[in-house]
Amino acid sequence: MSRLALRYFIFVLGLYFLSLGVVLIVISSLGTTPISSVNYVLSLNTPLTLGTATFIINMLLIIGQFWLIRGLGSKKDIFEILLQIPFSLIFSLFIDFNMAMLSGVHLSNYYLCIGVLLVGCLSQAIGVVLELKPNVAIMSAEGFVKYASRRYNKDFGKLKVRFDISLVTMAALISVAFSGHVDGIREGTLVAALSTGYIVSFLSRHVITRQHLDRLLAVVRP
Repeated sequence: MSRLALRYFIFVLGLYFLSLGVVLIVISSLGTTPISSVNYVLSLNTPLTLGTATFIINMLLIIGQFWLIRGLGSKKDIFEILLQIPFSLIFSLFIDFNMAMLSGVHLSNYYLCIGVLLVGCLSQAIGVVLELKPNVAIMSAEGFVKYASRRYNKDFGKLKVRFDISLVTMAALISVAFSGHVDGIREGTLVAALSTGYIVSFLSRHVITRQHLDRLLAVVRP
């Protein structure tokens, strides 16, 4: 396996952990992550699976990125955005696979729900780190914020927070429109939003570091 292939393998492994984290948080019945809130609400109120809804939203975000780079995008930008399509498909398939695998899990104890929620947050954080470290691709949500921050000259971090809040707000409105009340957004959504970033920072600095990745790549022939 070449170094580049290994980087892509690590990225795809990150997508799996990320999908598992999303599914575990959903199974906890305490809500879902902000980035998956619209997808989850759609899956609750339409025949769409969570994976299918995720793929559709990702495609809309990809279209949005092309709109954001109009007149400013380079060939590299176009390639980066197009590369999101197959990875979005893989991520969506991973979500539906994990949903099917864990479909028989039903939690009745609230503390057990909290435990599954926290495991989901950890899995999601591992996925984020494994996505970022290889530096080979970017997922559609981060890509949308990246090109929006470039287009409007805004700070990425602040814009990401606004983006997440907008998704949760949109999910709540869609839920009310379909069912008359808010589904899929609970305390777990807040816990995931507040904790994942800190876990990512810890793992990135102390566990899955750039040095560890470089050592792994060093033993692989080009």
